[in-house]
Amino acid sequence: MQLTAWVNGHFLPLEQACVHIEDRGFQFADGVYEVIACFSGRFLDLRPHLERLERSCNAIDITMPRTLDELSELVEQAYQRNPFEHAMVYIQVTRGVAPRSHMVQQGMRPTLVITVRELPMPSADTLEHGVRAITMPDIRWKHCEIKSIALLASVIGKQEVSRRGADEGFWLDDMGHLLEGCATNCFAVIDGKLVTHPLDHQVLGGITRDMALRIARANGIDVEVRPWKLSESGLTECMMSSTTNAVMPVTHMDDDIIGDGKPGPVSISLRQLMLDEFQALKQ
Repeated sequence: MQLTAWVNGHFLPLEQACVHIEDRGFQFADGVYEVIACFSGRFLDLRPHLERLERSCNAIDITMPRTLDELSELVEQAYQRNPFEHAMVYIQVTRGVAPRSHMVQQGMRPTLVITVRELPMPSADTLEHGVRAITMPDIRWKHCEIKSIALLASVIGKQEVSRRGADEGFWLDDMGHLLEGCATNCFAVIDGKLVTHPLDHQVLGGITRDMALRIARANGIDVEVRPWKLSESGLTECMMSSTTNAVMPVTHMDDDIIGDGKPGPVSISLRQLMLDEFQALKQ
């Protein structure tokens, strides 16, 4: 398949899609992004993703390059030019091009890029056995609620994850509370309740996180939003959520086994409920 990208007003073959060397996204990581799943041509929570993109732009004073309706149409057009059965749409907005200076010029034209790739799916082995994770001291900046393209801390974290033979890494605050992963939100089952950290400057409001909490509540799973630790006595399961994973059980953390080392009943049930909603979306 010939992949096609949208760059600043034009659809181009991916290998020809370029931005200026003085784009502030390249020079300063001065930009934000979103990743949206698409199943058989149906987008999962497209509007909430675009609304979060708008919030991220507003938070760093970047002018949205298109209205939400125009962006929605561009995303649809991008998918039609890259019609994977299950797709992952990436949107990036940077402040634009200017001579390199920390001082932001006024009236800059934002750079808008949209690409589409095949949506990666978990392996059968991962689904059967769950994932291995590690914990790390939080080295990120203090505005994780903004979906920034400045992901160096997560890159460093993922390198450590790979070095230790794991699948994901979770950030810990100074008190030992789990915040979120390098590319995921995280949850635990404690005393039978689904527990996750509150949204604040340390945690990104994941669209899939929101979906998981909504579906859990709708299906009689008690939800508690509060700081939590791995050392809590009633903890029986851990799991993570993201666009590419839906909900995925975490069965090993650092050198410890979570529960009995197998995907637990709440994570299995919640994952299936989310997949059922994905299937309904396709139809």
